[in-house]
Amino acid sequence: MQVGGSSGGPRKDPNVVPLIDVLLVLIIIFMAITPTTPVGLDAQVPQPTPPNQKVNQQMQQRTIVVQVAADGSLKINQNSVTWDQLGTQLTDVFKERAPGDRVAFIKGDDNVEFAYVARAIDIMHNSDIEKVGLITKNMQQGQ
Repeated sequence: MQVGGSSGGPRKDPNVVPLIDVLLVLIIIFMAITPTTPVGLDAQVPQPTPPNQKVNQQMQQRTIVVQVAADGSLKINQNSVTWDQLGTQLTDVFKERAPGDRVAFIKGDDNVEFAYVARAIDIMHNSDIEKVGLITKNMQQGQ
């Protein structure tokens, strides 16, 4: 350890302790603002019925599917609906159901813009639907 130079004057080597302190503070700040878990949409995919089993008619009637066409038009099960009516229609359908039974599915055409699907999912969540599932072409074919 050196205490001053041979002449007793100021030292020429830099003091790195303040630099290390600043770097540690920056590391702590970046660790605090970085999210620990990724945030996304929870999705459920309905399971097709096995080929040797009958389709439960009561369950099929209770299943709500919102279909989004490529031109932006909507259907709830097979009934046409506008974007303005979608929220109120879904609220009316699900107001009689128990809180754990508020599940609906969304199905989009092959060429539909994702913005339409995302808008429909947002409206569905605002209508007190707890879980929104996605229906794909492979799921419909039983694969």
